[in-house]
Amino acid sequence: MIGHNHRYWWYDSRFSIYGFNAFRSKVGQLEAQVFQEKNAQSLLTDNMQTFLNAKQQYERATTAIDKQTAIAAWQTALNQFEQIPGQTLAGKTVQNQLDNYKREFQEVIGLAAGNDRISALITAARQFSWQAAKAGQNPPHTVTEWRQIENLWIEAIERLKEIPSKDVADYTKTQKLLAIYEANLGQVKVRRQAEADAVEALERAQREIESLLASIPADAHDGERNRVLSQLQSIIHQLEKVQNGTTTYLKAQELLLSANNKLRQLQIK
Repeated sequence: MIGHNHRYWWYDSRFSIYGFNAFRSKVGQLEAQVFQEKNAQSLLTDNMQTFLNAKQQYERATTAIDKQTAIAAWQTALNQFEQIPGQTLAGKTVQNQLDNYKREFQEVIGLAAGNDRISALITAARQFSWQAAKAGQNPPHTVTEWRQIENLWIEAIERLKEIPSKDVADYTKTQKLLAIYEANLGQVKVRRQAEADAVEALERAQREIESLLASIPADAHDGERNRVLSQLQSIIHQLEKVQNGTTTYLKAQELLLSANNKLRQLQIK
């Protein structure tokens, strides 16, 4: 009887309904944890491949659209990493590296934005240079027109100067463009100054011609003739300052021919 009670006591403590349910609950929890760990590990493995593929896609991208597509995939992968439960081994593993992954991504985003800005600056510089070159065709041009062309070259140069020297590849390329643009600007400045000098010289010569015509008497004596000769030589000197390629050149050549003819006539007398 004692043995029989002892057996029931042992049975009750080890295999009671309460004990069985508790045991089954524990097993269920363990199974759920195992499932969660497997699922988390699967998510980590799959997303890690997506993450690496996105990085490679970005590195190989040659167009702005391809780069943006890769960046979007990269961002999605980072978001998926955060969805892995932190209490799992896989979650703890990725959490240790996630800050580094995010930091790297932000650096790339900044670089991409910088590259986009550099491309935009180079494009703008080329557009201004094209407008300047187009406006400079078929000279001569007035001082005002040369100044407008000059300003277009300055705008192109200013865009290139905004590109930072730390970007070695683009900086080297832009320095070559910058040298060309600055040389073109220098030529335009020379042409603009030549035009301004030509206009001034022609105007001075025309004023002297008007003064001379108004002061020549009908019966000029030798002293008066010498004064006219001297004034004609001054007029010729002013007209010879007018350079070819300026808006006043043809007019200056016409007046110069007349002045030289008149000078020869007076010298013969």
